[in-house]
Amino acid sequence: MLKIALIAHDRKKDEMVNFVIAYEHVFDGHKLYGTGTTGQRIMDSTSLEVHRFMSGPLGGDQQIGALVAENEIDLIIFLRDPLMAQPHEPDIIALLRLCDVQGIPCATNVATAELLVRAVDRGDFAWRELVHKYKPGALEC
Repeated sequence: MLKIALIAHDRKKDEMVNFVIAYEHVFDGHKLYGTGTTGQRIMDSTSLEVHRFMSGPLGGDQQIGALVAENEIDLIIFLRDPLMAQPHEPDIIALLRLCDVQGIPCATNVATAELLVRAVDRGDFAWRELVHKYKPGALEC
């Protein structure tokens, strides 16, 4: 079971909902996290459960970032709106930096998201189990 975060800027929320509907069979069985409205819209349109954090501008990006810093997120799909300035841009940049630091795959557009979700469907994310198994503080077998 992977822990997947789903985030979308306002003008990308419809695209995120449609994407999750298309791949609901892949997301089913994984632990999903989302920022406020995005998570709610996904739950309203699918049978999936999403653990919702605050909206992005109110700290939701930072809440997900805290999980990334602890290596507790396996994949992020963050459909960003590159044509619209965001008041919480520093939080967004910090989240993307944390993904790079921790080696967390992060899609920022639907084309990359599709590649990653297809990889999840094929089982290509099994390496994340090793990350969790051998992270500092984990019991060794």
